[in-house]
Amino acid sequence: MMKTFMRERLFSKQIQNGLKVFVMPKKDYNKIFAMYSTHYGSIDSEFIVPDTGEQLKVPEGIAHFLEHKMFEMEYGNVFDKFAELGASSNAFTNYTNTTYLFSATSYFKENLQLLLEYVDTPYFTEASVEKEKGIITQELRMYEDEPEWQVLLNLLKCMYHKHPVRIDIGGTVESIQKIDVDTLYKCYNTFYHPSNMILFVIGCINPEEVFELVEETENAKNLVPQGDIKRIYPEEPTSVYKSSHKVHLDVNEPLFLTGFKDIDVGYDGMPLLKKEITTGILLEIMFGRSSELYERLYEKGLIDDRFNFGYEGQKDYGFCTIGGETKDPDQLYKEITESIYDNIKKGINIEDFERVKKKFMGEFISGFNSLEFIASNFVSYYHKNINIFDYLNVLEEITMEDVTKRLNSFFDFSRNATSVVMPK
Repeated sequence: MMKTFMRERLFSKQIQNGLKVFVMPKKDYNKIFAMYSTHYGSIDSEFIVPDTGEQLKVPEGIAHFLEHKMFEMEYGNVFDKFAELGASSNAFTNYTNTTYLFSATSYFKENLQLLLEYVDTPYFTEASVEKEKGIITQELRMYEDEPEWQVLLNLLKCMYHKHPVRIDIGGTVESIQKIDVDTLYKCYNTFYHPSNMILFVIGCINPEEVFELVEETENAKNLVPQGDIKRIYPEEPTSVYKSSHKVHLDVNEPLFLTGFKDIDVGYDGMPLLKKEITTGILLEIMFGRSSELYERLYEKGLIDDRFNFGYEGQKDYGFCTIGGETKDPDQLYKEITESIYDNIKKGINIEDFERVKKKFMGEFISGFNSLEFIASNFVSYYHKNINIFDYLNVLEEITMEDVTKRLNSFFDFSRNATSVVMPK
């Protein structure tokens, strides 16, 4: 199947075993970028296995642990193989997805074959699993001293009572000790089934060559499509767990982060995309570099260029974050709070709305000059049941009324929490 969006052609095919493959030819580029992704992240620690109906609760951090282990094959480390083929490879795990990727300017077929081979070939031994526990323990200990990560993690722990988004993506030192070979294989066989995965390839390529190679590789497995995976999350209260948290680490200046917990959740697809863009526009109007608040905070020396904000929206949770380095966390919080109340009272300026909307449109279109931008956004949105090419249409339809409604419903201070990292 072929569709055209913004003068770009997107070819797609579903393999017999359920794998969805998407290819976007970009003839003017000499690079090829591929992402092989499973809809499986750190929050998926309790689920029902589709074929057996078995309900499993697995140790926190196992999705990240699996990602680490996938690079080990019986013959050695996959990174070395990619290097021999002149490719750069990597992987990442977030709250909802685990993705494996490579970029290369040559030996495309060989690199794609290697990507499919190692992600499709689990190889876990008791000795290697025990060794990995030590490596990830060191990684977790390192992040305990990472101020930027701790200020965010502590904010999520303030916001959420039970939802696993409050747990470090890597788990805890205690939880990863409970991981064993059998549990790894159970998680792999559930979430790394082709029906739960997507392959996206972009660059100077022939789509038919990609489909032919993938079909040959995947059909050799003799797998049939798998049913939906039922993911189980604890019932989360609408309130925050606690209003604030403070720690002391090795920083020169305090790190401040405040956020609002979103309770308008439970859906994905186009409604989620509209909510995400609407919230993004609202945050940019209120806290962006062209806002009155940003200019005032900057002049007072309460923020610097690293001041930032953002919204994370998924089907089962959502939150925004606002903050950065500051000499006075209490004063910064006071200024932000007063500004939010002021915006709610006075409303959004129509000129600001139109300006930010045009900015979002321009940034999205310019992003299509980057293979990585297209691939990463396509994959992440796909896992939310969203087609990235609907973005501009949804953006165009968003009105001042939508942003105003979001302003009045989202910024509820009963769902606000604050995290601060102070110098030792």
